[in-house]
Amino acid sequence: MAKVRCVEELVQEFHKTRPIRGGSLIITVYGDAITPHGGTVWLGSLIALLAPLGLNQRLVRTAVFRLSKDGWLTSQQVGRRSFYSITESGKRRFENAFRRIYAKPYVKWDGMWRIVITSQIENAQREALRRELGWLGFGTIAAGVMAHPMVDIESVTETSQELGVQDDVIVMHAHKDDLSSLQPLKRLVRECWNLEQLAQDYQRFLDRFRPILKALEGISDLEPEQCFKTRTLLIHEYRRILLRDPQLPDELLPSEWAGASGRLLCRNLYRLIQEPAEQHLLRVLETADGAVPEVAPYFYRRFGGLRDADAIQM
Repeated sequence: MAKVRCVEELVQEFHKTRPIRGGSLIITVYGDAITPHGGTVWLGSLIALLAPLGLNQRLVRTAVFRLSKDGWLTSQQVGRRSFYSITESGKRRFENAFRRIYAKPYVKWDGMWRIVITSQIENAQREALRRELGWLGFGTIAAGVMAHPMVDIESVTETSQELGVQDDVIVMHAHKDDLSSLQPLKRLVRECWNLEQLAQDYQRFLDRFRPILKALEGISDLEPEQCFKTRTLLIHEYRRILLRDPQLPDELLPSEWAGASGRLLCRNLYRLIQEPAEQHLLRVLETADGAVPEVAPYFYRRFGGLRDADAIQM
């Protein structure tokens, strides 16, 4: 199994990042790879998994300690070995983020807007809610008023309950009048969300990963460790962009929106490399009972289905 040069160049590019944010990469690995395998691994095997990505033992231990302190991970000692699992609060945060990353392809917009009025909430809690709703994709359309055309309202309910403001927040639905022009809405979108910067970030993502997809498509026997490294850096980079993307309906976006091509590229490359990457994970990761369990069935529902042989063409 020959190593593909552009994959190694991608890893080298990540190595040059200073400082390397070990905690952020570990969150990506837990959300993408470890959670579907039960969510608990021996620290030593996590160190071995991350070493090819340039994270040394000291950096991993420090990052894991900080993630534990911040409530993302919890540890259990078995003999001389430490095993790390996702906490319940960490699991909820993972699910909110990764639900968006692996969502099905775009669903047609029904013309509805989800509107959240925060003016009845005290200042400190209002700011916390505004920040959390921002991660869900909401934009501020007026003082104390946030809106989004497609966010699942259950996510808003869960967020308000976690912050303890469910009795003070006002959630409404509104429908665009069919007789109204889309132009005022498009102007509002440009004012509330920084789509220009987002488009530039997506274009850099496309420029970085398109050559890798092209190179790997022509190889019948993909190298498992390289596939793991590619998959991890693919989702790591995509996650950083997507969590700033409000994921608005096509009708409200600029023509030839780079985000649509970015999603298809991520899906196609992920589908191509996920099986060899899984082989690597099963070989390296360990629990207290030995190798990690086989991947959970829900894993194969990512991106609308990973086992369908017909990848969408870009």
